[in-house]
Amino acid sequence: MSTRILGPFNRVEGDLEVSLKITAGRVSAAYVNSPLYRGFEQMLPGKDPMDALVIVPRICGICSVSQSAAAAKALRGLMGLTPPENGLLAEHLVTACENLADHLTHFYLFFMPDFARPPYQDKAWFPRLAARFKAVEGSAAADVLPARSAFMHLMGLMAGKWPHTLSLQPGGSARPLERAEVLRLIALLRSFRRFLERHTFGDALEAVAELGSLASLHRWRAGRGGDLPLFLEAAFDLGLERVGRGTDRFLSYGAYEHFPAGIWDAGLAPFDPAAILEDLSSAWMAGETLAPAQGISEPLLDKPGAYSWCKAPRYNGQVMETGALARQMVAGHSLVRELVAACGGSVLARVLARLLELALVVPRMEAWALQLVPGQAWCDHGKLPEEGSAMGLVEAARGALGHWVSVRHGRIQNYQIIAPTTWNFSPRDAAGVPGALEQALAGMAVDPDDPMPVAVQHVVRSFDPCMVCTVH
Repeated sequence: MSTRILGPFNRVEGDLEVSLKITAGRVSAAYVNSPLYRGFEQMLPGKDPMDALVIVPRICGICSVSQSAAAAKALRGLMGLTPPENGLLAEHLVTACENLADHLTHFYLFFMPDFARPPYQDKAWFPRLAARFKAVEGSAAADVLPARSAFMHLMGLMAGKWPHTLSLQPGGSARPLERAEVLRLIALLRSFRRFLERHTFGDALEAVAELGSLASLHRWRAGRGGDLPLFLEAAFDLGLERVGRGTDRFLSYGAYEHFPAGIWDAGLAPFDPAAILEDLSSAWMAGETLAPAQGISEPLLDKPGAYSWCKAPRYNGQVMETGALARQMVAGHSLVRELVAACGGSVLARVLARLLELALVVPRMEAWALQLVPGQAWCDHGKLPEEGSAMGLVEAARGALGHWVSVRHGRIQNYQIIAPTTWNFSPRDAAGVPGALEQALAGMAVDPDDPMPVAVQHVVRSFDPCMVCTVH
């Protein structure tokens, strides 16, 4: 048996290190280390609860709106507020914008360039894919970057700026739109739709969203132009529908009042936030296994047996995977469920689920924009209690994001955060059970002479890690 340490990974937000135990040319065990300690949970106690709206978006420059939304929901729970319809629609629109922009960036700039590397140069699809996605030289970046930039104008219009907006408030949105601005918003969404239909899919969004089986997916992609069909050609040729299988247990908090909350574990079950515990056995953290509302984030660097700053969240004691694949499994997308039933959660399934969300959510955003009513209320106001506890659960691009806040004497007593990558990149728990990525890497064949196997990179990137969000 040999050990190989992989890292640093390029095109990953933050620091990541993966240690592989290799036996007879296969990964016998994987250990995922989140080496970047952030400490946001220690910054917040003693602060005014409303300060969280300023501080927590700084956790990340990619998913700052999701952090804002989670904080706003937690404070909303403390205050007992129900935002007006305009405020809820605005929250859906800005969080969806950030999530979809993240999906787009991940596919075009983080994930696909790996297929344009020399190990694949003998494949029939390689010349076409390299011309499109090779880093720096490929044509895709010149198409996607202007489209993404134009789409993100929605943030300036609805949130004032991105990242780190202050427009999302416990009572709704602090940025009301006039009628002319709503028309501009609709035009932005229709322009983004045109890009996706022309370049990403080569078909109408509704046609892609309605693909309901593997057979229909294969019929649809045959002979079709577009970047998703090109990815599918390469992915099926490489067998990526069977690579990177994790737990096949999925968690979603529900998104946009459109995708439901739930648990998938060989069947659908209701989600119960009380079932979440944080195991600290393999984390450089002091303390015991607790619910996040009572959680402790106290560093203990010389802790025996620990190998990551990341905690190990568990649901009813089980490892869970979260993200777009989890959302669509819980929501009941028939193609996604068939693919997972046939092959398990995989590299192909995770990437396909993200692109399906582009096709599913953009039409919803168009509908939300049409429902906005200028002149009506966008934000309600309330008073924070002197004592209380609440949580804010949202779906970021990468999956389930939760903020838990406790207030005593009008100040934050405790603030705990579990990010999507905390779920997916968690270390082993007290029972020695590996986290989702650690399980997905186990059993993979690796070339003993390759210092950074491309197949391992496919698996890691399929989870779209955001390491700066992982540890607080």
